[in-house]
Amino acid sequence: MYFKLAYDNIKKSYKDYTIYFLTLILAVCIFYSFNSIDSQKALFDMESPTANYMDKLIETISAISMFVSVVLGSLILYANNFLIKKRKKELGIYMTLGMGKRKISRILVTETFMVEGISLITGLILGIVTSQVLSTFILKLFDDSMDGYRFIVSISAIGKTILCFGIMFLLVIIFNIFVISKYKIIDLLAADKRNENMKFKNPFIYLTSFILSVASLTFTYKTFLGMNLYLWDSIIIPALVFLIVGTVLFFFSLSGIILYIVSNNRKAYFKGVNIFIVKQIYSKINTNFISMSVICLMLFITILALTTGIGLKKGYEAGFVKLAPFDASVILYTNDEINNVEDALNKINFKKYGNEKYAIYNEYVPIIDFRDLFGTEDKAFEMFGGSFVKISEYNEILKLKGEKEVNLNKDEVLILSNLNKLVGPINAKLKSSNKVKIKGEEFTVKNQEVIRGNLEDFNVTNNECTIVINDEFLSGYKVSKSVLNVMYTDENREENNKKYDKIQKNYRSGEYESLNLPIIDAYSKDDIYSMAKRSSTGALFIRLYLGAVLLITSMAILSLKQLSEVSDSMERYRALKRIGVNKNMINKTIFIQTLIYFSLPMILALIHSIVGITVVNKEINSYGQMNIRFSTLITALIFLVVYIAYFYITYTSYRDIVKNNI
Repeated sequence: MYFKLAYDNIKKSYKDYTIYFLTLILAVCIFYSFNSIDSQKALFDMESPTANYMDKLIETISAISMFVSVVLGSLILYANNFLIKKRKKELGIYMTLGMGKRKISRILVTETFMVEGISLITGLILGIVTSQVLSTFILKLFDDSMDGYRFIVSISAIGKTILCFGIMFLLVIIFNIFVISKYKIIDLLAADKRNENMKFKNPFIYLTSFILSVASLTFTYKTFLGMNLYLWDSIIIPALVFLIVGTVLFFFSLSGIILYIVSNNRKAYFKGVNIFIVKQIYSKINTNFISMSVICLMLFITILALTTGIGLKKGYEAGFVKLAPFDASVILYTNDEINNVEDALNKINFKKYGNEKYAIYNEYVPIIDFRDLFGTEDKAFEMFGGSFVKISEYNEILKLKGEKEVNLNKDEVLILSNLNKLVGPINAKLKSSNKVKIKGEEFTVKNQEVIRGNLEDFNVTNNECTIVINDEFLSGYKVSKSVLNVMYTDENREENNKKYDKIQKNYRSGEYESLNLPIIDAYSKDDIYSMAKRSSTGALFIRLYLGAVLLITSMAILSLKQLSEVSDSMERYRALKRIGVNKNMINKTIFIQTLIYFSLPMILALIHSIVGITVVNKEINSYGQMNIRFSTLITALIFLVVYIAYFYITYTSYRDIVKNNI
C-alpha cells in the first residue's frame, strides 16, 4: 500500500520533483566523476613525478569532497524542505482522513527511497560517462599518451558516492519524520492561505542603503585594482568585508528603489499588469535579499574559478618557458670559502658528459637600488634592486643559446629582466631617457627595451633586473651567485636530467653536509616544465570541481526559492484572473519575474567577476601572459547551459502550478 501511494504521489507530482531530480542527478554525477580518477590506470602509468603528483591530487580531492558533501547535503535538505512545504495541504488531507503521522512518515520514507534511488542510479550512469571524458581531459592536459586509457567503472568511487549520498538521504528521512511530527492539521490545511505582509519601508532607508552599497562596492573595487595581491596587505580583509556588506545592501535596497522609481512613473506603473509585476518583484527581492546576496557571491566565486582556471594554467605554463632557457642549470649561492660553481661540482665529484655544452656566469654584488639607477622615487621600483653580470660571461650564455654576441663600449650597459611588474616601468624610463647612473657614473643603456628571460633555469622568475656591464667595472667585486648552464647535444635527456636531479636531492637530504658546501641547487628544463604542468593541472582540476558544485548549488537555490513562494502569491493570481487578465498575460508576468529574479544575482556577480579577473590577470601577467578568452568562452557556455536549464524548469513549473490552482 505504501509503495503504491508513494509511486502515485511521485507520478502525480513529477513536475514538482523536476528541480529536485536535476539537482540530485548533477550532484551525484559530479561527485562520482571527480572521485573516480584514481581508477584510471593510464593516469598512473605516467612518468614517476606525474604519477606521484596524481596520488597527492587524489588525496586533495578526497579532502575537498568532505566540504562538497556538506554543501550538497545542505542543498538536498533545502530542496527536500521545499517539497514538504509544497505538499502541506496534501499531508493535511491525509491526517483529516484518519491517517496517523507514523503512516504519513512511512509514505514519505518510501517516496524518498524511490526518488533518491532513481536519482542515484541515473547520476551514477551519467557520472560513469562523464568520468571517461574527464580522464581523457586530464591525459590531454598532461600531454600524456592515450595508449593506456581504458573504459573503467570505479567500484571505489561508486561505493564512496553511495555512502556519501546514503548518509544525506538518511538525514532527509530523519528530517521528514521530525517535521511531520511537529505539524498540526490546521497548519497544513491552511498553508496555502497564508500570505506574507508586504511593508514598504521609508524610501529614505532604501536610498541610503543603495548609496552605502555603491560606496562599499566602489571602495572594494578600487582597493583590489590598486593593490598587489602577492604582497598580503592588511586592507584585503576589510575590502572583502565591504564586498559582502555592499552586496547585501545592494539587494536589500534594490527592491525599494525599483518600486519607488516605477511607482512615481505613473504611465509605466499603470500600464498593463506592470503594477502587479513590480509588487511581485519587490516582494521576492525584499524577502530574499540575504539568499540572493549569498547566491551572488557564490556565482562570483564560481565565475572567477572557472574563468581564470584554464587561463591561469595556460599563462602559468607559458611563463615557465621563460624560466628554463637551458636544458639544465646548477646554481651555487657562494660563501667565503667557495665562490665558484666549478669548485663546488669538483667537491661532490660531479662528472661532466661529453654530450653537453656548458657556460658559467657569476652574479656580483653590490645590489643597486633602482631609484638610484634611474634617479627617481617611483614607487614601482622601491621593492626591487639590480645585480651585475660581466659582458664576457653574458656573451658565453648567448653563445650557448646559439644567439649573436654583444659588444659594449666602456660607458654602455644592458638591462635584463623577466618580471613584468618591472619591465613596463623600466621600458617607460628608457623611452624618456636611456641614461642611468651606477655608483656616480653615467652609463648609456644600449638596448631600447628590456631584454626578457631568466639567465638560468629556475622554477620561479628570479631575474628581477640584471645589469650587464664591462668586465673592468666589476673587478674586485664579490661573487654572490655562480651558475653553470647546460645544453644537451643529443637525445639522451633522461639520463642527463638524472644527474642534475641527483644534485638537488642530495643537497636537500643532507648528503653534502660534511663537505661544508654553501647552498647548491640544480634544475632541468624537463623537470621545471613537468612541475608546471602538474601544479597548474591540479589547480585547474580543483577549480573545476568546486566551480561545478557551487554553480549547481546556486542555480538550485534560486529555483527552489522561486518555486517555494508560489503559494504565497496564489491569491494574487486568482485576483488577476477574476479581473479578466488572460492566460498569456499571466504567463508573461511569471516569465518576467523569473527572468529578473534569476538575472539580478548573475549581473552583480559578473560585475564582481570583471574586477576579480582583472586583478588576477594583472598579477599573473607579472610573471607570464594569461589569455582568458578561451576559458571565458567555456565558462560562458557552461553557465548558459546550466542557467537555461534551471531557468526553463523553474518558469514552466511555476507556470503550471499557477495554472492548476487558479
